[in-house]
Amino acid sequence: MNNHIMTIAFDADDTLWINEPYFQEAEKEFCALLEDYLPQHSVSQELFKTEMKNLQLYGYGVKGFMLCMIETVSRISEGTASMQLINQTIEIGQDLLQKPIELLDGVTETLDALKGKYRLVVATKGDLLDQERKLKNSGLQEYFHHIEIMSDKKESDYQKLLKHLDCKPEQFLMLGNSIKSDILPVLEIGGFAAHIPYHVTWTHEQHEHHLEHKNFMELKSIDEVLKYL
Repeated sequence: MNNHIMTIAFDADDTLWINEPYFQEAEKEFCALLEDYLPQHSVSQELFKTEMKNLQLYGYGVKGFMLCMIETVSRISEGTASMQLINQTIEIGQDLLQKPIELLDGVTETLDALKGKYRLVVATKGDLLDQERKLKNSGLQEYFHHIEIMSDKKESDYQKLLKHLDCKPEQFLMLGNSIKSDILPVLEIGGFAAHIPYHVTWTHEQHEHHLEHKNFMELKSIDEVLKYL
């Protein structure tokens, strides 16, 4: 590992705390609501189709997910769904926005070990208000020099972040659970990246290919990064 690393960035959802299982729970609830119209697995496919169509409009996060659920209700029911059904859909989204923050194993210990030695940053996608709330409720804010809520995680987004941090790519390490969002774009711009797999990944973020790169590390857990630094 490059010993010139000065800035370490962490993805938030499913890297620092649990997120995707809550979304999957919400989706199951939503699909069950609509089983009078379609089988649950078909509702799930329709919802995903809606999410992909609207990604450019809404970005990532719970509010976009809520709007996609409502649009899916309207399409599947051909505009005949009751207001009660719409209200139940909104409730599913609101419950999601109020989930407790459950830190993943090893997060606090890892941040404790790195604090003061590196500049620590959160680089996460999602809805601004929701991610700010989660960070505040996580109790982790004090560890981070900078919080970046990104609309997307493409090469240009990371380049913008590095420019803002006045950090060269070879001094930057990104840790996250998504190969597609947290790893590949960072490697492309010359940074270092460590993948921490999480047992559930949103379909849109899945990446099947085996990855080998001199700046890439595959970790079993977040605290494993300490062995490489």
